[in-house]
Amino acid sequence: MQFTPFTIAIPDAAIDDLKIRLEGARWPYPTSTDFSHGTPVPFIRSLADYWRGSYDWRAHEAKLNAYPQFLTEIDGQTVHFLHIKGKAKRTLPLLMVHGWPSSVYEFIDVIEPLTDPAARGLDDAVAFDLVLPSIPGYGFSSPLAAPGWDSARIAKAFDALMTGLGYAQYFAQGGDAGALIVRELGILKPKGLQAIHLQQIFAFPEGKPDDMAGLTPFELEGFKNLDGFMKYNGYQVIQQKRPGTLGYGLVDSPVAQLAWNSELFVGFDGSGANHVDRDKLLTHASIYWFTGTGGSAANHYFEDAQTGAGYREVGNATPTGVSVFPWDFRSVQKFAKRANNIVYWREMEKGGHFAPSDAPELFAGELRDFFGAR
Repeated sequence: MQFTPFTIAIPDAAIDDLKIRLEGARWPYPTSTDFSHGTPVPFIRSLADYWRGSYDWRAHEAKLNAYPQFLTEIDGQTVHFLHIKGKAKRTLPLLMVHGWPSSVYEFIDVIEPLTDPAARGLDDAVAFDLVLPSIPGYGFSSPLAAPGWDSARIAKAFDALMTGLGYAQYFAQGGDAGALIVRELGILKPKGLQAIHLQQIFAFPEGKPDDMAGLTPFELEGFKNLDGFMKYNGYQVIQQKRPGTLGYGLVDSPVAQLAWNSELFVGFDGSGANHVDRDKLLTHASIYWFTGTGGSAANHYFEDAQTGAGYREVGNATPTGVSVFPWDFRSVQKFAKRANNIVYWREMEKGGHFAPSDAPELFAGELRDFFGAR
């Protein structure tokens, strides 16, 4: 396997084009001023104005370029990844997989605590060699070379990446789409994989009379989150069925890409609209926009819908740790145990769906606790 050093270098012309498109955007007639019909025009318009006038792509590009990046080819597909070596007495190789609609930038605040804990005043008994790939079809792992890249196939490719980097043994972690891929890696159980950590296991009641017996108050309260998701998750249904048609709008209009990406970051009810980190949201949106990968990232949902990958209750025998964050889909341990080798479970006091971004210290601590004890 060959690894080619890579530096993100978006042309000035592409940044100028983005600003021109934002300036000339056509806006829908508002159907509602709240989030009941979707993300409202005033909210997206304020984000678009900030994107055009104040957001500094070069600053965030430089943050990513501060770490070693590479391109390689696996199973005919270009794969982009960051590879940061740990600084400690004991270093553990750790594959970390981002979600949708985020990117490798999701991990920007946890790289240093995980790779150089002493610099953060943390115990340096253990640190990590981080391998942070862009999922095929997302960002710089593009274009998609062929159909069929579901979570199971991506898991095999990422195992090949870790093996190709020379890691005879390694660990893996994922959230959102990354949780689907890393759980498939657990099902695959390749020789080098020692344990996995997930932010979500998407397991549900089976309709049995005792399904809800023994659940914790935290888990029972979490069904309100699930009800809201099932009511409003139009993005998932469309991406599972017609990502190709959706893609035309996403790659032609930055406002469309921004609005489509924003819902999962701010919540379907807009509860996070006043708290969302605009620069992080816009960095993810910028990566999708500059690489033209809104449609191909959505294709991941289509492929999983064809095969059941990510959600299937096939036995995962790999030792599995789960940290459940409250402002998220709250996984239920009883349901998760049906098809997973759960060896660690913790209900967190704060943090949301993208915990590496909104609760980085807690998130990094969970990985240090779980993997450091392996």
